[in-house]
Amino acid sequence: MSHALTGHNRPQRVIEATQQANNTLPTATRQAKYAKMAASPYRFFRGSNHLYWNDVWHDWRFALFGGWPETQTWLQGDAHVYNFGAYGHHDDQVRYGMDDFDDALIGDYQYDLWRLAISVVLDARENAELDPKAIGKALKKLIKGYYQTLANHVDGKPVHAVTLDSAKGTLKPFMSKVADKQSRARMLEKWTTLDEQKGRQFAERPGKLANLPADVASQLRRLIEQEYQQTLQQAVKESDPHHFRVKDTARRLDAGTGSLGVERYYVLIEGGVEHEHDDIILDVKEQVPPEAFRLMDKHQQQAWRKLFPNEAIRHAAAFHAIAEHPDAYLGWLTMNGKVFSVRERSPFKKDFPTHKLSGGKSYRKLARQWGEILAREHLRGAQALNQGDSTRFAKAVGQRLKGREELFVEVVSTLAVAYADCTEQDYAVFIDHFLAAGTA
Repeated sequence: MSHALTGHNRPQRVIEATQQANNTLPTATRQAKYAKMAASPYRFFRGSNHLYWNDVWHDWRFALFGGWPETQTWLQGDAHVYNFGAYGHHDDQVRYGMDDFDDALIGDYQYDLWRLAISVVLDARENAELDPKAIGKALKKLIKGYYQTLANHVDGKPVHAVTLDSAKGTLKPFMSKVADKQSRARMLEKWTTLDEQKGRQFAERPGKLANLPADVASQLRRLIEQEYQQTLQQAVKESDPHHFRVKDTARRLDAGTGSLGVERYYVLIEGGVEHEHDDIILDVKEQVPPEAFRLMDKHQQQAWRKLFPNEAIRHAAAFHAIAEHPDAYLGWLTMNGKVFSVRERSPFKKDFPTHKLSGGKSYRKLARQWGEILAREHLRGAQALNQGDSTRFAKAVGQRLKGREELFVEVVSTLAVAYADCTEQDYAVFIDHFLAAGTA
């Protein structure tokens, strides 16, 4: 007797969920995304955030250490090791933290912490090549770094980002190198060319940039020079009427893994007029609902839409809530029925190369800092949701953990390792069905 009555068929679920999440993409884009996801289990994890949210949305373990309205905050929504990195905006200061809010939403803090912990296991196996014991130690540091940071802020002390001045351990030389080797001038040299007649234009970068049809370029130019500026929280260079003059536009190709397939443009604007390197590259990116949105019930979705009439408004709200120094160019626009976030392309964008870490000790130290940074970003998110008060969130999580901190470490660590194992199984199914069979 072989009747599958319960429908527990994980391989089939992985295949169907992957098809559903990517079926609207053009064939070539879908194949490019699958090729990126095929690189490793960790790459697959980064490209299949929908699977994670399907699996954890109503997980009973949330009730052990959270699951209260007070333990909710602004979440990054796609927390993983490579969503941490160096960044910097209009003030040209290098910082380190999370700088991607495409999947941001309001929810229980554990959604982010679990996903980050799972990514640590996958990254440590793949890039740092750590053994299970060393990975367990790294997870312990990550989780302790998180809850101890919350405990240190129950009195409402200011929450600061990691800067070049405050960076510790391996982050210090990494950020110094970014500050030394990357700049606005070098970014412009990489992405643009300077023509005596035409001025600065986007460079020919096959596979990275593509020319826009004249009508799309014209429409985008008008939107940047007019409507978009009304969405800025603070006026930028009000006294300079030429600041937002569009010099060139281009389609951005092949960026990211999970976001591959969303429309994306680069827009070159005048910025300052005193120097050639004052020009600004704006990153205009289509915003779609985060993965968790489709899992909400009708009432939750209606409440969401009341809070955030469109997804770019939600993206901007998250950015302002979580980032200590939000981008001055952060805004949004609508074009051809789609909504787009607008932000400055950071001259200092750089991921930390975890494969260069020398052994378990240096990885542990960095993992602790990831936990601390996530906690600080959750504190800022909670502050935005609670009229400037982050202590309510910090105290609520502390209350749920009190006297059970070691159990918390054990539960999250066990979950992270087990889910990483499951991800490796799912990855094998993905490879076998979509790549080996050629059904992308």
